[in-house]
Amino acid sequence: MNTTPSKTTDLSKTASPADDPEKSTADAVTEDPTATPSTAPADGTPAAADDFEDDDLEPDPFTEARHGVGAGATAVVSAALGVVALTGAWSGRVAAERETLMGQIQTSGGGSPAQQIAEIYGDAWHTTALVNGVFALLALLVGVFVLVRPAFGTPATRPQPAWIRAVALAGVALGTLGVLISVGMYFDLFLSLPVAGTPAG
Repeated sequence: MNTTPSKTTDLSKTASPADDPEKSTADAVTEDPTATPSTAPADGTPAAADDFEDDDLEPDPFTEARHGVGAGATAVVSAALGVVALTGAWSGRVAAERETLMGQIQTSGGGSPAQQIAEIYGDAWHTTALVNGVFALLALLVGVFVLVRPAFGTPATRPQPAWIRAVALAGVALGTLGVLISVGMYFDLFLSLPVAGTPAG
């Protein structure tokens, strides 16, 4: 009796992708869910991650130009007021001439030489010192305001430019000097009023 050997299945044999084309195709298109999507352009060039951030952080040229304009103008005004206080203003000259005219009118009917000197010359001298002192005090106050302004109000995003502080300091220095000179002129500390000589008799 002839027996035909039975066909045995080799369990150690694994199916290759070529044997199951559908499975190989499904495995090929399956993506890793933990993978991050690529942001590279379609043409293959690498994308720069900081392109948009650099554009957003770039300062506005108009904002840069406006920064410190008000403080700079105020500092220049302070320095200009200090120069006017030292050199004299037309308003002080006009006020002095008015005092001179009033003194001439008051002493036109007669008066001692000392009274004429005080009314005609002394009052005009003191008026000039007073007007110059007002300009000097304004220069001092405006300069101090520019220097202390960053410490009050809303904090500035950028520090105060150095040239603004320099001009403001110049205004404070000129204003202080002008105040000292004006006080000395008003109280006759530098030059005293002329004294009329006693007539010989």
